[in-house]
Amino acid sequence: MRPGGDETCPLCGAPGPFETVVDIRKRRDRVCGQCRLIFAEASFLPAPEAEKQRYAKHRNGLDDAGYVAFMKQALAPALPFLKPQMRGLDYGCGHTPILHLLLKEAGLRCENYDPFFFPEWPDGTFDFLFAIEVVEHFHHPATEWPRMIALLKPGGVLTVMTAPWENLESFRTWGYASDETHVVFYHRQTLEWIFEQDGFEEMDRRNPRVSVLRKR
Repeated sequence: MRPGGDETCPLCGAPGPFETVVDIRKRRDRVCGQCRLIFAEASFLPAPEAEKQRYAKHRNGLDDAGYVAFMKQALAPALPFLKPQMRGLDYGCGHTPILHLLLKEAGLRCENYDPFFFPEWPDGTFDFLFAIEVVEHFHHPATEWPRMIALLKPGGVLTVMTAPWENLESFRTWGYASDETHVVFYHRQTLEWIFEQDGFEEMDRRNPRVSVLRKR
């Protein structure tokens, strides 16, 4: 269960009551009127073993051209801000880390962390960090965002990729919510709230799914 159950927003801490919306999986989700986060009710959060089994089914490899192209959506806008001497981290890399291989081809170093498949907590801080299709899995975003951001040095580059929701009508049939491990959904205003709270300057957002930011 989330601390406080569903009575407070798990991101900004705003008190309920919250509007309820039913998603494509027939889960009950709550909508925070303050930060605009949509979050699955605590009773719908998957258990850790169920999450791991779901992630293990992902087919992520260099031989999958579609997946590589998907990853490059996040990589391409970040590359102009990265330099060979930098130390990077793929946060939530999954069972088959591909990003560090793509970065290696570009002459960049990248380490891997994943709570299920590469669970050793990273040592030290990093010059850049990628969180590609990760933050929508956070059960406790108010603690998980700061924990992740603390790994980034001041002046470091953060690249976040997640699909933002746009309106409640389309959310009800949104395919992005069909993955049972996607449990929090960010509006563009939600992401802007996070970036402002945590002291980030946004440098590239041409792709609505991708934000490239610099930590102040």
